[in-house]
Amino acid sequence: MTTIAIVFHSGYGHTKKVAEHVEKGAASTGAKVELIAIDAEGNLPDSAWETIKAADGIIFGSPTYMGGPSWQFKKFADASSKPWYSGEWKGKVAAGFSNSASLNGDKFSTIQYFITLAMQHKLLWTGTGMMPASAKANTRDDLNRLGGFSGLLTASPADGSVEEMIPGDLKTAEAFGKNVAEVVKSVKG
Repeated sequence: MTTIAIVFHSGYGHTKKVAEHVEKGAASTGAKVELIAIDAEGNLPDSAWETIKAADGIIFGSPTYMGGPSWQFKKFADASSKPWYSGEWKGKVAAGFSNSASLNGDKFSTIQYFITLAMQHKLLWTGTGMMPASAKANTRDDLNRLGGFSGLLTASPADGSVEEMIPGDLKTAEAFGKNVAEVVKSVKG
């Protein structure tokens, strides 16, 4: 069975909701998926490190704050130097997603950070596998409305609640999770 760990930090709940939809999409392929939330202090339970080590794929998630991942995610990334040193994650598939309040919000800087982290760990990066919704007829409910290729991009208005997240972004999160799980299965053989 394919196993995937989704390691994420969520400051206000929006990124958690995206993580849950990524999980739903990945699980639809039959993969065993575990959500691992980074807490408000930037920590993981000790058992989470073993879950990540045992997973075939790792999906990183963080809100984009001030042009990069949250400090809590960065603390997790810095703590991953222990598995980095021993090569524990080498050869696993990796992917990532980010949410911010604006359409752009410099989310790509966060995705680039995830890619660099993946390369440090000798992970195999995969993107969204989706074409963008870039025609005049497209709406906020279409898949990949923000045109992410390297990673999943979502936006939630600063004054919007978690319940008001854009349906197209959540559908895109599910399609992204499914795509990542299919890539993990393909690589795992």
